[in-house]
Amino acid sequence: MDRYGVFGNPIGHSKSPQIHRLFAEQTGQVLSYEPLLAPLDDFAGFAKGFFETGLGANVTVPFKEQAYRLADSLSERAQRAGAVNTLKKLEDGSLLGDNTDGIGLVRDLRDNAAVTLEGKRILLLGAGGAVRGVLEPLLAQRPAVLVIANRTLSKAEQLADEFAELGPISASAFEQLQGPFDVIINGTSASLGGELPPLGEDLIEPGITFCYDMMYAALATPFCQWAAMRDAPNRDGLGMLVEQAAAAFELWRGVRPESAPVLAALRRQLAG
Repeated sequence: MDRYGVFGNPIGHSKSPQIHRLFAEQTGQVLSYEPLLAPLDDFAGFAKGFFETGLGANVTVPFKEQAYRLADSLSERAQRAGAVNTLKKLEDGSLLGDNTDGIGLVRDLRDNAAVTLEGKRILLLGAGGAVRGVLEPLLAQRPAVLVIANRTLSKAEQLADEFAELGPISASAFEQLQGPFDVIINGTSASLGGELPPLGEDLIEPGITFCYDMMYAALATPFCQWAAMRDAPNRDGLGMLVEQAAAAFELWRGVRPESAPVLAALRRQLAG
């Protein structure tokens, strides 16, 4: 049976095995997909051992940059992101590294939430790996402007410089932001700690600004709560998780699964 999996540490919480099992059932693909607890001190050795028989793997924290270095070839978006979340063994035995996080975000916003990105003012919070991974696909949607805001301004400025050739991108400190924006995307890990970035009241136009948290939880994240209190439509990142998985599945199997029923199943599970 064709073997796939997801590398991470920790990995027990991962929803990827369930997602890909549902994709396989839906598309009639025969495969196995397993959670793989990779050692922190020898990711490369562990991954190479898996690929002696395995055909593909997703990669989650903290191994995306190590997967980038492990890959023999890289997609353009993985090169831009400097990180890999999807590995595929090619016919010659070499490993292709891809990054589907950005396209997962864009598909969830555009296809599932019906949010138009072209010509819009987008604010992206944070300047870490999660943000780097989504910049190219977001800029490909041709926003009017994309502003990166971060506590450490120099990190935001560095990202803006690196991606400047792809579109209208700039950097700002949180206290210097001037709103309102059409779309605000939280790419910080603040939600995991129950916190919020320092956000001004003028960033949101009530009823108009769409707020998106790349994190997700059973209950509304602090960022989504902040948005709801200001009458801003909002969404968490569960759909991004499913959509990036669908893009990886298509890369491996050559067939595009339907994401909507899988996302609905995960929503029901979280609510329960």
